[in-house]
Amino acid sequence: MTKLIVDGKEIDVPPEYTLLQACEAAGAEIPRFCFHERLSIAGNCRMCLIEVAGMPKPQASCALGVKDLPPNKDGSPKVLNTRTPMVRKAREGVMEFLLINHPLDCPICDQGGECDLQDQAMAYGVDASRYRENKRAVEDKYIGPLVKTIMTRCIQCTRCIRFSAEVAGVPELGAIGRGEDMEITTYLEQAMTSELQGNVVDLCPVGALTSKPYAFAARPWELGKTESIDVMDALGSAIRIDTRGREVMRILPRTNDEVNEEWISDKTRHVVDGLRTQRLDQPFVREHGRLRPATWNEAFAAIAAKVNGAQGNRIGAIAGDLAAVEEMFALKDLMVRLGSGTIDARQEGAAIDPKWGRATYLFNATIAGIEHADALLIVGSNPRREAAVLNARIRKRWRGGNFPIGLIGEKADLTYPYQYLGAGPETLAGLGNNKFAEVLKNAERPLILVGAGALARADGAAIAALAAKTAVDFGAVKDGWNGFSVLHAVASRVGALDLGFVPAANAPNATQMAAGGVDVLFLLGADEIEVQPGPFVVYIGTHGDRGAHRADVILPGAAYPEKSALYVNTEGRVQMAKRAAFPPGDAREDWAILRALSDLLGHRLPYDSLAQLRQAVFAAHPHMMRIDQIAAGDPADVAKLAKAGGNTNRTGFRSAVADFYLTNPITRASATMAECSALAHSAAKTAAE
Repeated sequence: MTKLIVDGKEIDVPPEYTLLQACEAAGAEIPRFCFHERLSIAGNCRMCLIEVAGMPKPQASCALGVKDLPPNKDGSPKVLNTRTPMVRKAREGVMEFLLINHPLDCPICDQGGECDLQDQAMAYGVDASRYRENKRAVEDKYIGPLVKTIMTRCIQCTRCIRFSAEVAGVPELGAIGRGEDMEITTYLEQAMTSELQGNVVDLCPVGALTSKPYAFAARPWELGKTESIDVMDALGSAIRIDTRGREVMRILPRTNDEVNEEWISDKTRHVVDGLRTQRLDQPFVREHGRLRPATWNEAFAAIAAKVNGAQGNRIGAIAGDLAAVEEMFALKDLMVRLGSGTIDARQEGAAIDPKWGRATYLFNATIAGIEHADALLIVGSNPRREAAVLNARIRKRWRGGNFPIGLIGEKADLTYPYQYLGAGPETLAGLGNNKFAEVLKNAERPLILVGAGALARADGAAIAALAAKTAVDFGAVKDGWNGFSVLHAVASRVGALDLGFVPAANAPNATQMAAGGVDVLFLLGADEIEVQPGPFVVYIGTHGDRGAHRADVILPGAAYPEKSALYVNTEGRVQMAKRAAFPPGDAREDWAILRALSDLLGHRLPYDSLAQLRQAVFAAHPHMMRIDQIAAGDPADVAKLAKAGGNTNRTGFRSAVADFYLTNPITRASATMAECSALAHSAAKTAAE
């Protein structure tokens, strides 16, 4: 540690700190535009100037390290001042330069009210400009459907360039020209292709880069702000949902170093318009082949007539990809009371069984644990598509050095280099003969990342056993480290497995139910499975998607911003989504629909409120009450799975996500996501040609 005196206060800081970090550790506030904790240092805005005793000029505190300070001759601590007249004058001068060309369009700027430049101009701006020449103007650039550019406002902090190159790993933004002629743009004004590009809007300290879908929609002081979690993938990224009245206006990231740091994917951020479109806002009943609007009583009566006439083992339920813990628990409870064990949450047919043990289906290394791994083997996954923020974490670890990566599965641009080992199970089974085997054996903490796509096959159970055997054989499962990590692609999966939402012994699974293995089928937001003619289908969901098209009765439910609900992410972390808005029309929360329906079916569920339902969940599954904590799985379960064996086929692995932008009913209802998807397919086709 190094002793410093900041504004008269003596502190100890690590020598690798910058002076900016040292000053902030002492409680001083340092203005900045270019510096960001998660990006490399540029040192080009000069707003963070401070005075260092013994140095004649103000110093850029972001670019000068504590260890780089020349020591005092008498060995006394260096003295840093952040509030002297010299510092004040230097910062006012920098601000004057920044405002020379900056347009005065705050009233029409989407950044107004949450703009760093506005805030710092209030503190360090002067009341008049000495600049009399013509202002510089820059042509706006097209960089895609998500980010709007007004480049005359740009102050060349280069945060967006550094984010694209370092974090996203898709270096599409760059600077052309020099001095006053410098402009930030993409190559030939092409659209950005990164799945994380929306984060440049958060990083931009002025209004040069703003959200195109959100343009001129609202001011920040009009919005109600609710902290929640994302369900567009299985990571559970921390988000803030901003609402005006009953309408969700935008979604922004929150900082959570354990999960998403401070980034979110473009799907998470821009799916907002899908929450308003194609919504189910009243019950429907199918009569004479056509759906007609109905009352809740009519819909319940139609369901009761079918359920009461069916045998218990001929009633089934499938939970969808966005289903929350409480509603799945209530649905399972209702099925048990109806005498049915025919339930499943694995729409795509993944061969994962909670009986194997919790460690066999969790991302055991944890998301933050990726940074402690020293080798990575990816099996049947494309993390860039399945979990873009986790892919950025892998890239972050790769940039740290000494992190060899091997891939078995589809070749893809993952934003970091890897050694391609092969396409399918044969490569995984024969890994011991590959040079990469030595890399894994010599690693202290190897990570085996198994994608959901590798398990959603006819031989999925054998693949799971083979991956577990690989993890055990190459030392990925040992005291203090469990590197066997399953990357799920959907938010509901781990919660469903924790609840045991899988078929009872000898009961049909989701695929068999959809093929006609039951007489009455409840779909709890299940839209990724094609139900064949035959079963009487009751759909509880939010959008007029595939499940609603096939339904005989539709019961309108609540989307994830419209309910308080528990989810469990891919690493087993229990998280709580909070209600930010209310469902439209007659739509209700899913658990409340099931509770009301149970009354009419003569099997009343014993909870009348969400609090009572949660108490029942916690009683049956105590780990669910530990919010934002991970109940670790037993590594012995992985060793047991490794001995299970099984026959594999020769088919190559495929990613669980074919189109990053269109993965669930909300994204498919979004015009923004449709535009992004079309652009991505166009770019892929052009690249192939």
